[in-house]
Amino acid sequence: MKQMIEQATNLPSIPQVLQKLIATMNDEDTSTDKLATIISNDQTITAKVLRLANSVHFGRQRKVGSVKDALVVLGRDTLRTLVLSIGLVSSFKAPATFDLNAFWRRSFMLANRAKWLAKLNKSDPEIAYTCGLLHGIGEYLIHIIEPELAKTIDEQVEGGAARRKTQLELFGFDYTMAGSELARYWKFPDDIADAILWQQQPAGSGALLPYATLLYLARYMILYREQVSAGNFDELPVKLIHAAHMNLDDTYSRMRDFTEDNEDIMAMLQQ
Repeated sequence: MKQMIEQATNLPSIPQVLQKLIATMNDEDTSTDKLATIISNDQTITAKVLRLANSVHFGRQRKVGSVKDALVVLGRDTLRTLVLSIGLVSSFKAPATFDLNAFWRRSFMLANRAKWLAKLNKSDPEIAYTCGLLHGIGEYLIHIIEPELAKTIDEQVEGGAARRKTQLELFGFDYTMAGSELARYWKFPDDIADAILWQQQPAGSGALLPYATLLYLARYMILYREQVSAGNFDELPVKLIHAAHMNLDDTYSRMRDFTEDNEDIMAMLQQ
């Protein structure tokens, strides 16, 4: 799989600003000036960030004219989320067999929920959000490397086949393995690559991974959206909640209180 990635000629090139920005997530000592410098070095992303920061969506009365202004007005976390979102969306180009808009919609939905839930297991919300955005990159990679076969798999899944099982049978790996390998190829931190790999089995590595747990629970929130909104948690993986030492009542409350920000998703897609 690593060899397939290295030989692929049409992989997206991740902007250096994203790699540097992700590297600062675990560094609480990163100064505001350093963050501003990292972001400002990419003029294309900076222009998009400023346009979005001044949009009606954020409802700011103060004009945001620089990255430093954006840091003051929006805050570090919001700005970092904007840069990551814009940078990733701008980097990916759609293969003919792949619905890129639908892919990003799902990714933003999962990322927003993972970030919302991060408080429950004391994880970093921005890393959780990044894991959510990248959780499906393996699916994207498969469509780049084997577009026709990937299309066939999509058709089989629509007919009721299990995606991961079908991918394993045809490729010898599935989208979680492919996505994790791609994250490592891009030199993203182990926390992100491991969360992508174990998103369907948070304890599969032998230890319960916090970010993989958040991805699993975020997916649950999407699959059972109507039940969660109605306060019905019959399908909630309670054993996982307990294993992660998360408070069950707090989990119920957090999930019920989540509100979808569709405008935020659309704003990113329209950059």
